[in-house]
Amino acid sequence: MLTRNRKLLFSGAALGAATLALAGCVATADDVASGGSSSGDDSKGTLTIPAIAGWDEGVASSELWKAVLEEQGYTVNVEYADAATVYAGLAAGDYDFYTDTWMPLTHKTYMEKYGDDIATLGTWNEDAQNTIAVNADAPIDSLTELADHADEFGNTIVGIEPGAGLTEATQNKVIPTYGLEGMDYQTSSTAAMLTELQASADAGENIVVTLWQPHWAYSKFDLKNLEDPENTLGDAETMRVTARADFADEFPEVAEWLSNFEMSLDQLQSLEAVMFSGDEQPDDFGPVVSDWIADNQDYVDGLTA
Repeated sequence: MLTRNRKLLFSGAALGAATLALAGCVATADDVASGGSSSGDDSKGTLTIPAIAGWDEGVASSELWKAVLEEQGYTVNVEYADAATVYAGLAAGDYDFYTDTWMPLTHKTYMEKYGDDIATLGTWNEDAQNTIAVNADAPIDSLTELADHADEFGNTIVGIEPGAGLTEATQNKVIPTYGLEGMDYQTSSTAAMLTELQASADAGENIVVTLWQPHWAYSKFDLKNLEDPENTLGDAETMRVTARADFADEFPEVAEWLSNFEMSLDQLQSLEAVMFSGDEQPDDFGPVVSDWIADNQDYVDGLTA
């Protein structure tokens, strides 16, 4: 499940927002690189969408819907938080909808805890996959080989946020199944993981990271996924739109659009690429997303048809 631009792959502003979120705070998009509240017409209502800095498929889909809904006359705020805050906020009604719920594995724990107070509006992609990735020229191809070659990877697995479902799966399933307890599993943030990935690529060194597809890192870096014969990371997952329980009652038009939302991996990765794969993250995603929309106008028009 991040990372989701970056002199070293994420701006200081986004990292600051992520730090505040982990402390239990929520930072608005004014405080991070995706811009702030819409100044457009709010006659159709104001919507608040949470996103997790570094979980780029969620940021990209949120920014896409922000642009789409503003065009339709809504005011849209994108707010950044950690995963636990996102799901607690949906359940409490503090957020309207969230585009990046991975099921059945990655966000299972959160949905088990808060699911009675959260509505699922629809599934927009069925090809998501958690992975353990290494540089393409690494001397191994399978997780079954990693323990015997740990020294060649600095005896380290570089992870993402401690609260991520991918982190939970790696700790509870991948490591014990493949006898990797002797390796140092480092968890911090997706941005930090990507920084390490960039550094290893620059130095021509081996690295093993927790990652997922779709992600623009597969376009920027020469990577391969380690085979997982015991299926510890599960099969392909779905990406779903979840919402506060009464969202469809208050915003039936938007709920209908979101329930019909579909986006292929190619479309998503092309949007992520223009948003995140450059040497520097734009101060405002709005113009970049607008350019992508112009190049994909027929698809975008269909989202609210």
